[in-house]
Amino acid sequence: MLARLAHVIVRRRRLVIGAWIVLTLFGAYSSSQVSKRWFQSFSIPGYSAYEANQRTLDRFGTGQQAPLVAVFHTSGDVTKVAGLERAVTKAAAVDKGSRTSSYWSTGSRAYVSKDGHTAFAEIYPPGSPTFSSNTRVKQVRAALKTATPKGVTAYLTGRDALEQASSGGGKGPSVLTEGLIGGAGALVILFFVFGTLPAVLMPIVVAVAAILNTFSLVWALTYVTNVSIIVQFLIALVGLGVAIDYALLMIFRFRDELREGEDVETALVETMTHAGRSVIVSGSTVAVGLMSMIVLPLPFIRSIGLGGLLIPAVSVLAAITLLPALLAVLGERINSLRLLPKRLVDRGHPEDGPWGRWASFVMRRPWQVAVAGLAIVGVLVFFGVQMNPSEAQAKDMPGSGDAIVGRDALAAAGISPGVIKPFDVLVEHGAATGPIVAKLRATSGIDGAVAPPGPGWRRGNDAIIEAFPSVDGSSTRIQSIVTRVHTALNGTDATLGGIAPADRDFVHAVYGNFPYVLGLVVLLTVILLMRAFRSIVLPLKAAILNLISLGAAFGIIVFIFQQGHGSQAIWGVPATQSIIPWIPLMIFAFLFGLSMDYEVFMLTRMREAYDETGDTAKAIALGLARTGKLVTSAALILMFAFLVLSSSPGTDIKQFGIGLAAGIIFDATVIRALLVPALMRLLGRWNWWLPTSFARVLRVGGGERPSYEAG
Repeated sequence: MLARLAHVIVRRRRLVIGAWIVLTLFGAYSSSQVSKRWFQSFSIPGYSAYEANQRTLDRFGTGQQAPLVAVFHTSGDVTKVAGLERAVTKAAAVDKGSRTSSYWSTGSRAYVSKDGHTAFAEIYPPGSPTFSSNTRVKQVRAALKTATPKGVTAYLTGRDALEQASSGGGKGPSVLTEGLIGGAGALVILFFVFGTLPAVLMPIVVAVAAILNTFSLVWALTYVTNVSIIVQFLIALVGLGVAIDYALLMIFRFRDELREGEDVETALVETMTHAGRSVIVSGSTVAVGLMSMIVLPLPFIRSIGLGGLLIPAVSVLAAITLLPALLAVLGERINSLRLLPKRLVDRGHPEDGPWGRWASFVMRRPWQVAVAGLAIVGVLVFFGVQMNPSEAQAKDMPGSGDAIVGRDALAAAGISPGVIKPFDVLVEHGAATGPIVAKLRATSGIDGAVAPPGPGWRRGNDAIIEAFPSVDGSSTRIQSIVTRVHTALNGTDATLGGIAPADRDFVHAVYGNFPYVLGLVVLLTVILLMRAFRSIVLPLKAAILNLISLGAAFGIIVFIFQQGHGSQAIWGVPATQSIIPWIPLMIFAFLFGLSMDYEVFMLTRMREAYDETGDTAKAIALGLARTGKLVTSAALILMFAFLVLSSSPGTDIKQFGIGLAAGIIFDATVIRALLVPALMRLLGRWNWWLPTSFARVLRVGGGERPSYEAG
């Protein structure tokens, strides 16, 4: 079928290119329109804390946003200073509808340090948080400081204020900026890979077409279902990566066929038959990785899965239609307009170059190479299993300025960091708050509990009780406190809410269901690859190595950010003792499919060589020699695109960018260049084994009988 498609494209190449130009221009328009339709909220339906927060928001107008924390310090008794209640009121008035609590509104010493010199107030902004929400921290801080009487030092801290401080108050690079920087990096690498202007520019052209046309499809999808704003970053980064990957594979094969003396049309047919098939299989594995997120019970993550699977689909379509049409027009001119001397780029057959020599070494020393690769992987996986998916604790958030000083003032006064993310207990149906406050105060791990008066805290038959845990809401110890509070509230008309319990719900929703996601991805990937490679062993090996590669990528970010080895020196981020909860999930969705691309590229060439020679060792060596440069070049391009993210001021985006960049290059080197060929050499003919029963179901020919090939 792909051969027939190649002939059609050669004959209709100008029509195909013209159609893509029109669609791409429309895609540029779509990208501007879809920016108005992104879904910017996130929800955890069915989970107790989230539902309690929703009911609180519905009845009180607040409850979904983390509070800003005003901190007052004086050399005397802070409770005796007149005018501080007015300062809190003025600060809260910046966001109309804010709910506040403090010593001055409750009379409770829970808001005051033991020495009486420091006090804090909670200011809960109204409304729901979104990916672009603004709690107006600067304006609230200015109002607070202006209204604070002389002799008292005031600070404004809290989760949002600390996050602003850790990001320098700025924003990360835009989608356009990321795309341009990533594209510039890709151009530099392609310059050294191909050395001729047409070959350098063509992958960029294909990537631009794929990215803009994906925006068109996503724009249409927004009229069917909500699509998360995160999808735009997926389109920019994954679209750039996979489209260039597929273009590289096709161009490498086309130039190989021309080198062998084939005419342009025959070279295109061979390219489509072999490389085109690899592109389709690779695109399917990337789509499976992203689509797996549909299994998770979180609407915004499901929308990422739906929107994300369009990216590889459009990239594959561009690679097997637009690119062949461009190659048909260029023909032999793909090697014209040389930018580098031929001797620096084209060294003849890959088997005679560095990758050929490396392949020969691996074939001679498979045990040594496998042991070296497994040792490296083992160290990183050891760190990976220590990952703590949680928001960073307040004490670990980097930065400088008023929010950081305010956080430190709370700690110096002996006030629990739990006040950054207090518990909000919703009391319904007219139940008395007094007995519930008493239960909370008697619960281990709760430093204080208060039922503030006023309409912001009592409305009709409902009321809110505020409780302060003795540890940071992002600490690993918070879970046991949440569990004890749930137990204390059993049998009452009170439900635990607040940011910290909702964060725990998010972690449970994602990672409690993660085994199902993992199982689905592995199953679908193995089935796809079994049919593609006519083997049961190769897909299982590929899936296992991909999981190992994923564990190693987690180990890299744990080592750097969670444990702080180099994060302070390079990125100015101290050890966070945790990894932001959504990052491992997104790294999994990205890396599993993208790294499988490299496996498919290599195994396709190896399978093809084995079908021609019947010699496993020779097939592995030829496949590695012919794809080594392709895989490392593609990985370098992707690494650069993801590395751009680490320039973002936010700690979460730094973790994400470094995790992806390091994971990609690690996979292309240690996994694909060491472990894959070494393990295949040791497996011998087992690589090609496919039981007859499986072959019948998959409608492919049976594989080799298992036996070990010595030598």
